[in-house]
Amino acid sequence: MFVIILTYQKPLTDVDMYLEAHRAYLDECYRQNKLIASGPQNPRMGGVLLSQLKNRAEVDAMIQSDPFYQAEIATYQVIE
Repeated sequence: MFVIILTYQKPLTDVDMYLEAHRAYLDECYRQNKLIASGPQNPRMGGVLLSQLKNRAEVDAMIQSDPFYQAEIATYQVIE
């Protein structure tokens, strides 16, 4: 199991431009049984994902599919 902490690197106006695509990505991760839970941080500095994937390579591949990652909106801390 992995905890993934996203930290925004761009202003919230930039985050909001990619939010719909990020949510669609999360929906697909849930559909593929890659995520157990996800949600925003409060205050709005990023988010947290809880993944049931088996190894770090799978987690890294999942992260690289995130529009936030692709647009360099957030950094990702992975805790096993």
